[in-house]
Amino acid sequence: MLSQRLQQKLQQKLSPQQILLMKLLQVPTVALDQRIKQELEENPLLEDLSDRKENENSSDNDEYENDINDDNSRDTTDFDFNDYLDEDDVDSYKLKANNKSADDERKEIPYASESSFQETLTDQLMLLGLEEKQHIIGLTIIGNLDDSGYLMRDIKAMVDDFAFSQNLDVTVAEITEVLEIIQELDPPGIGARNLQECLLLQLIRKEDQTPTVQLAYTILNTQFDRFAKKHYDKIIEKLAISEAELKAAIEEVLKLNPKPGNSIGGSSKLNQYVIPDFIINNNNGIIELMLNNRNTPELRVNQDYAEMLQGYDVSKQKTEQQKDAVMFIKQKIDSARWFIEAIKQRQNTLYVTMSAIINYQKEYFLEGDVSKLRPMKLKDVSDAVGLDISTISRVANSKYAETHFGTFLLRDFFSKSMMNDSGEGISTTEIKSILKECIDNEDKTSPLNDDELTEILNKKGFNIARRTVAKYREGMDIRVARLRKEIS
Repeated sequence: MLSQRLQQKLQQKLSPQQILLMKLLQVPTVALDQRIKQELEENPLLEDLSDRKENENSSDNDEYENDINDDNSRDTTDFDFNDYLDEDDVDSYKLKANNKSADDERKEIPYASESSFQETLTDQLMLLGLEEKQHIIGLTIIGNLDDSGYLMRDIKAMVDDFAFSQNLDVTVAEITEVLEIIQELDPPGIGARNLQECLLLQLIRKEDQTPTVQLAYTILNTQFDRFAKKHYDKIIEKLAISEAELKAAIEEVLKLNPKPGNSIGGSSKLNQYVIPDFIINNNNGIIELMLNNRNTPELRVNQDYAEMLQGYDVSKQKTEQQKDAVMFIKQKIDSARWFIEAIKQRQNTLYVTMSAIINYQKEYFLEGDVSKLRPMKLKDVSDAVGLDISTISRVANSKYAETHFGTFLLRDFFSKSMMNDSGEGISTTEIKSILKECIDNEDKTSPLNDDELTEILNKKGFNIARRTVAKYREGMDIRVARLRKEIS
């Protein structure tokens, strides 16, 4: 039986402005510029004041300058909504005006352009004079190479790809034949299906096939698993070679390139320079904090469109199209104001959060000594600034701080607490620093295992278990002792 009834319910929902702020808080400075540019492109009511100033400064047209100077006294009734509603002009608004004359000198900023390694391989493939079918197979193989130059696509799967996507009947043998041709192209090792094959291809291509090179080939070809796991004693016993011969072969392998695709200029990823979100200076014992606002332009609501609305208000005849246009403009004005306000709130939230972190870790920021880093959780900062933990988490995510002793991720300043023998709270960051120092200074011919590292920390007063040491070591991306071993 169906029935109807009234029910009251309280629900907590985020407003569009709050959602926008939360998203902007997660964006680091390096990506904020692109986010603002995206908003400028999508919203014609949002204006970058720096663009307007550039246009004003570069204008050589007196009439244009007079229009700009008289902008505030312009008669709003001069705006024609019919021009605004022209179908050809709806999406063709400009954020910048070109006011240069034909006689002005144009200075273009040059930029470097490099071919990708796929393009380089394609050029080499063109010179081989292959049959049409082989050429198509070759282009497909090259297109399936990853950034390191490896063919990670299974050849049997590629047979199906040719059949379904290119309507081409090929066999595994035909693909393998063309792959072997590509593996003879430069750089050596390209087109390999795994690391072992990549290294072997490079050793085969060496012009000087010395006994050491041949031994290195034999080791990689027959003892690769033991070599990867650094079971050197077993390799020496199996191949009946001396430790010196093995060491020479290892040195030969270390000269090889495990990622040949990156050796071609355009294929290697651009160097990613860290752009700090915060700049922290120690001015004679006084910690100074600045936000990095170099990529944050000065934004405002476009006054031309705002005045267009004023012109509509004094207009006596209001068509249906004009009403729709006004509704669109009002929505975009609201969106522009929300975005500007969200940017301001983002800057304020970042500043107060980083200030709280500095106050909590003042001794650390004064000296840069990791032993001065106090245990600190998100809740500690949340309580200090009166913001939700989720907000602090968004601020700490992917943000960098530049100090006089280095540039660090904000999350590096957060750590859990661990008690030492004296009952003092010690930051886990300090423990990790001691671990790293021990491993950096260890005898590489006999690296410290986790039990030995645990014993060292216990002697220093840190009551820590072996499994915790292993977890910290793995978190620092440090391999186990066996894989850190080197031959003397």
